Amino acid sequence: MTARIYQPARTATQSGQAKDKWILEYEPEQPRVIEPLMGWTSSSDMKSQIRLQFDTKAEAVAYAERNGVAYRVEDPKPAVRKILSYSDNFAPNRVVPWSH
Repeated sequence: MTARIYQPARTATQSGQAKDKWILEYEPEQPRVIEPLMGWTSSSDMKSQIRLQFDTKAEAVAYAERNGVAYRVEDPKPAVRKILSYSDNFAPNRVVPWSH
């Protein structure tokens, strides 16, 4: 069973630069099935319910190695931010012309 160590993406309402905790989740061993009676999705894989949080990536990797869990680390992608000022909206060399 392989575990995935990653840092979750921010929601749309979070704009800060602080980093969250690292998550260790097990990848599913079996696909989910739809129950015929209620139509709910279910799985008999109990490890899919485990979600561990760590303060650093090193702690998560150490936990996986200590317990003999195969893992893969997904490093977060750097945020690409274009710094603009309010006056750039009125610049004469603006790529998209001002529409109103």
